[in-house]
Amino acid sequence: MFNVNDYIVYGTTGVCQVLEIRKEKDENNNEIQYYILQPVYNKTMKIKTPVDNDKVIMRSVITKEKVLSLIKSMPEQETVWIEDYRKRSEAYKAALRTANCQEWIKIIKTLYQKKKEKTAEGKKLMKADEEIMKAAEKSLHEEFAVVLDISPDEVPPFILKHISSAISE
Repeated sequence: MFNVNDYIVYGTTGVCQVLEIRKEKDENNNEIQYYILQPVYNKTMKIKTPVDNDKVIMRSVITKEKVLSLIKSMPEQETVWIEDYRKRSEAYKAALRTANCQEWIKIIKTLYQKKKEKTAEGKKLMKADEEIMKAAEKSLHEEFAVVLDISPDEVPPFILKHISSAISE
């Protein structure tokens, strides 16, 4: 169970802060415990979800050590290109829903490399692939930003700096 003020990843919504834990009665007069969540990068939204919700992934944000370890492993990260558009789209969307940083990195790296290839050929990445890459980047950058106490815009330069220093070691 999470505590008030904890930062968690809530499904595809992203990083949220637990504002409150409250008990309410449902229509059958059963007492249900709820989290009241505030998405970190959307202050106009509040989410009320049962503490024992098993339909949406809820997990603690990763540690700073895990962020640095993931960044260090990025150059060796495998890519997962799937030729069939429908299968690729399904697989990448499923990976986004896992709320797993490693999966997000795989998607980003794969689509970034494919985008580079397409650009060299004078072509563009498919719009759906572009949107999936943006969603994966948004999720990853927001979680890294909260953990590192920087803005999401500062995450790409942070990653590049740390990858460069890891390579030169």
